[in-house]
Amino acid sequence: MIRLALIPGDGIGFEVMDSAKRVLDTVSRTYGVSFTTTELDWSCERYHRDGAMMPDDGLDVLAQHDAILLGAVGWPGVPDHVSLWGLLIPIRRAFGQYVNLRPMRIFEGVPAPVRPEVAEGTDFVVVRENSEGEYSQVGGRIGQGPSEVALQESTFSRIGIERIAEYAMTVAESRRGRVHSATKSNGIIHTMTFWDQVVDEVAVRHPAVTVLREHVDAMAARMVMRPTDFDVVVASNLFGDILSDLAAAVCGSIGIAPSANLAPDGPGPSMFEPVHGSAPDIAGRGLANPIGMLWSVALMLEHLQLPEPATDLMTAIEAALKDPRTRTADLGGTASTNDVTAFVTAQLTGVAR
Repeated sequence: MIRLALIPGDGIGFEVMDSAKRVLDTVSRTYGVSFTTTELDWSCERYHRDGAMMPDDGLDVLAQHDAILLGAVGWPGVPDHVSLWGLLIPIRRAFGQYVNLRPMRIFEGVPAPVRPEVAEGTDFVVVRENSEGEYSQVGGRIGQGPSEVALQESTFSRIGIERIAEYAMTVAESRRGRVHSATKSNGIIHTMTFWDQVVDEVAVRHPAVTVLREHVDAMAARMVMRPTDFDVVVASNLFGDILSDLAAAVCGSIGIAPSANLAPDGPGPSMFEPVHGSAPDIAGRGLANPIGMLWSVALMLEHLQLPEPATDLMTAIEAALKDPRTRTADLGGTASTNDVTAFVTAQLTGVAR
């Protein structure tokens, strides 16, 4: 029995979580996998009601599960830093989820904003450091009025850089053997030169991997102009966040972008979520693209050592994106969230047979 914690969150999180539950039901029936789910109302609505995004024992509750599936978090009236630091970041850090894995590629039939001859064949993964870096609690404000000062300290540890670089290079060894390391050591002279040094040291242990260092601004330009150059990108918390969203846009829509918050060495569980956000402007209208969530489910199934349904789910997703009738509005189509979900579940059943 696989125990899953489901956190729909806010906005379209409920709609894409419903899609995920339908796909999980299909997987359970088709492949004989037993899931037991605990749905949790942790959200901005709960914050308004109870003054906290999750209860005091929330992390203890999650620790009883094999994986966490998250919809989206954020809603007007609750500052984004409150919702983020009240839920996602505590979960990531408490369970040792130091890898944020964000694959992205061009799917057949999906219109991309860059020229087809430039984008064709794009297939890479961003390995984002997920536990430290620029997302630090170290800092504060001093004074008031015109003299007020805000300080935000980035924190980079040797172990933090080493383990994310090690993970990225191991991923590259299973792919095309190339890692681009995002840096800005020409201007950020302490943390980024440290990042470069440790990444270089890890690279020595992986002679089959070609490691290329590139300033993050130049890398962003390359990602638009020559996205097929990339195989694995390893980046700090902030740089990885920005680059992975850019990658999704280059490949057609942030609505299709998945992520996995992985705990390779920690106590777990790991957490899986689309990266599109709660989208209050379209919430409740059936317009949400469920593909980012369903791809996240595929990553979760792979993590749970269920390769067959994971592979078959990706085949079903590819079929949905290929057919213009099953693309949502963000991809230029007219399909609803339900239309796409129904197609994917039917395809999944057919592929398995």
